[in-house]
Formats: sequence, structure tokens, C-alpha cells
Amino acid sequence: MSLISATFSTNPLTLPGHLAEANAELAGLDPEAIIAWALARATNPVVTTNFRPHSAALLHMVSRACPDIPVIWVDTGYNTPATYQYAEQLTERLRLNLRTYTPRVTVARRAANGGLPALDSPRFDNFVRETKLEPFERAFNELKPDVWFTGVRRDQNEFRGSLGVASRGAHNSLRIAPVYAWSDADLSAYLARHGVPDNDDYVDPTKPGAKLECGLQLLR
Repeated sequence: MSLISATFSTNPLTLPGHLAEANAELAGLDPEAIIAWALARATNPVVTTNFRPHSAALLHMVSRACPDIPVIWVDTGYNTPATYQYAEQLTERLRLNLRTYTPRVTVARRAANGGLPALDSPRFDNFVRETKLEPFERAFNELKPDVWFTGVRRDQNEFRGSLGVASRGAHNSLRIAPVYAWSDADLSAYLARHGVPDNDDYVDPTKPGAKLECGLQLLR
């Protein structure tokens, strides 16, 4: 997949040697401790979400530690009605500083010009770029984060399993995955313990397979 070029900062924590040291220091820490570690080193942190199942756990953790942190949501326009309702309810409940970014090409315009492409279609890469990557890049260009909290977990696919808790993310940010070592069961238990609702009605047309990457985690 062809990816949009990114600018680079000079955050020293993103250099390979520092990442190895960071991951050694973070190994075995609970998510709240990982978040505290990263916030102590951040000047402009953000957290991303898609309001998928279990995503509220990270939002709850991060927003408790840093209530005003920008929450980036790339709304593809293809979410289910339940997901849109859930996003509104959770934003109000957790008082999220939600920053929503949408594609420049609307769902109606795309529907009039062929609709959703299949995974094996030559149009699919451009669809992902327009729907997910460009709004994400726009968010990072505007907010310029140095620390990016993400819900990436090592059991999701082979690529994510290679990242570690701390890794180099988009725009040379320090990507921090506080729940990297957690399972679905761990996340469900956390949400139940804190009385936070979950969303089980979610689709993402840019990732038609559960183990596929849409490209956000590959951006530099």
C-alpha cells in the first residue's frame, strides 16, 4: 500500500536505542503506570480511538490521567448507528476532548461513483487512503503530538506483535500501547470493574479482515 509521506520531529525517545531502553523499563508495568511514564515525558500527547469493542478501556485510563488530552477519532462515515450513538454517549460520560476528522470524499459521493471497493480491487488502496489515512495525517499535522497513546495489542496480528509497548509511530511520535499485553478478557473485566459500557456493533471497511492493517500503524 502506498502511504502518505510524513514530516519528522526530533523526539529522541523514538531513536532505536532509546526505544529498547523504554521497553525494558516498561516491561511488566500495568497500563496506568505505562500511561504515567509516558505523560511524564510528553509535551503534547494524544490518544486515538475508533470506538470499536473494548476501546473504551484505554479512553477511560488515559482520560483519568490526563482529562484534557485530545482524543482523535477518524470517522470514516461507515460506522454503524450503534457506534455513532455509543461515541456520543461515551464522549459525554468520560468528558472526552474529542477531535473528529472525516474524509474529504463523502459516503454519498463515493456511493455515486462505485461504492465500497472489494479488497482485491485496484481501487481499494486509494479508498483506504481517502477514508482513513488522509484524515489521520490531517489530525497529526494539526495537533503535532509527541506521544501517541494507542490501543494496539500484541495478540492482534504479527506486525503488532513485533512493536512492543513503546515504538516509533506516525510523524516520528512516541507510540505507547498501554494495553499491549492485555487480552479481550482483560479489557472486558476492566470495563465491567469500572462500569464503563462497551460497543459490540462495529465495522471497519478499511480492514475487511480481522488480522489486516489499514495503514495507520505503518505511517512514519
